[in-house]
Amino acid sequence: MWALASLLLAGPVRAAIPNAMLRGMPSLPKLPLPDRYRFITSPNGTVLPPITTVYYFDQLIDHNNPDLGTFQQRYWMNWEFYEPGGPIILMTPGEGPGDYSVGFTTNETINGLIAQQQNGAVITIEHRFFGYSNPYDNLTSQSLALLTIQQAIDDLEYFAKTADLPMPGGNAVKPGQAPWILSGGSYSGALTSWTMVNKPGLFWAAYASSAVVEAITDYYGYFTPVREYMPQNCSSDVEAVITYLDELYGANDMAGIQTLKEAFGLGDVVHVDDFASAIQNNLFDWQDLQPNVGPGATFFQFCDALEVKNGVSAGPEGWGLENAIKSWGNFWNTTYYDYICESEDAETCFGTYNTSQPYWTNVTVNNADRSWFWMVCNQVGWYQVGPPEGQPAIVSRILQPIYSQRQCVNMFPQAFTYPPQPTTTQTNAMYTGWNVNVPRLFFANGLRDPWRESTVSADGLNKPNTTSMPIYEGDGFHCSDIITNNGIVDPTVAVVQEAALRYMKEWLAEWRPSTRQ
Repeated sequence: MWALASLLLAGPVRAAIPNAMLRGMPSLPKLPLPDRYRFITSPNGTVLPPITTVYYFDQLIDHNNPDLGTFQQRYWMNWEFYEPGGPIILMTPGEGPGDYSVGFTTNETINGLIAQQQNGAVITIEHRFFGYSNPYDNLTSQSLALLTIQQAIDDLEYFAKTADLPMPGGNAVKPGQAPWILSGGSYSGALTSWTMVNKPGLFWAAYASSAVVEAITDYYGYFTPVREYMPQNCSSDVEAVITYLDELYGANDMAGIQTLKEAFGLGDVVHVDDFASAIQNNLFDWQDLQPNVGPGATFFQFCDALEVKNGVSAGPEGWGLENAIKSWGNFWNTTYYDYICESEDAETCFGTYNTSQPYWTNVTVNNADRSWFWMVCNQVGWYQVGPPEGQPAIVSRILQPIYSQRQCVNMFPQAFTYPPQPTTTQTNAMYTGWNVNVPRLFFANGLRDPWRESTVSADGLNKPNTTSMPIYEGDGFHCSDIITNNGIVDPTVAVVQEAALRYMKEWLAEWRPSTRQ
């Protein structure tokens, strides 16, 4: 993340994953670990273990039935800035393996900046059923029944209350003995907010970046910031193609749809909804952007392919439908297809109807897409679909929640005999969603974040920014404020980061121990 151009995934993005939605998971950006963090020392000069060292915690398999025993939950820790009395900052990377989260323990991120300012230590703990922190040795529906928001929250509580940390004095810094700060971004930012609601008083303070606190089934709002902030000529031409596709579909013009698919080199994609999902991939590239990612980013390559003709850029209205189909299709044929699919044929790469594919049947662990699909199908939704009629569309209205819900049956036939409705109403009622109101919880959001509409900075929500629960919004993208370097590049992100550090200093000054040292 920080050579932020490296935020753009090297090589094919998610080859052989039919559902483009999983490219837009509410995830933290990947953060490579700079070499200078391979060897670190404490404030007194003691050489510390490499921060890549993996530690293990005996976590309860089921918090509702402790008799089932424990599993080994992996975590990583950096105490280079720690001094007795300092805070313990805990973060889970959320829906991905924890190996990629080690950098979030350093001052390349807001976690490390807080630790440096407050003489604290930082921990990242792998989420249950992601990476190699698995209660069972498979990801069957039966095993995944224990993958719930509440179990994940209970994991954080049990860890904070019972873990003896590997640093000196690490057996005497539990909540009450030391202030704990919970931190997260994206889904893990939502988990931060939900934990603060569900476990009041456990964590003294919290930092939630791009926190998707509101579970939404029909999440067409994902594309609202993309359409608002992408180059206007590019959005105009994308809208023209999408409108044309939807008109063909509405008229049942299968010959016209086939001609359009062939223009993209996707003539072998059998079902029109899979085609609509395939070309949605270009919009998901927006989530890879950060303030210091320049014009060479994949998303901007795509827009340049549509809008620059003979060295001349189109005006805000774009070049029009005919050129847009030709140019967008050419981008797929010359560049993008290989980027996504490598050597796979189009139906294998994008089709979602052949349930014998290993993508649907592989139940081995460390399969983040499968674990996340389980959470999406059951509790949070966030299906990134076309907008209602009357709103500008850069994604086809052919894509509705049923497109993903049908795939829930594909993935988990033992659990679902028909397309399930995620329990978003219950999730929001249980954890308060947009109605969150807890003290010492700092929200940080970005205007250009595609997940903005499920955060407390959603359009029209007008949630107040208070000293008890501050809400700051910069011009950044997804979780931009977590990354230290983004504050150097973008002054509006710096304002968010500086405010967070100021509030953490004030809140920690108010903390008093409640347990004997």
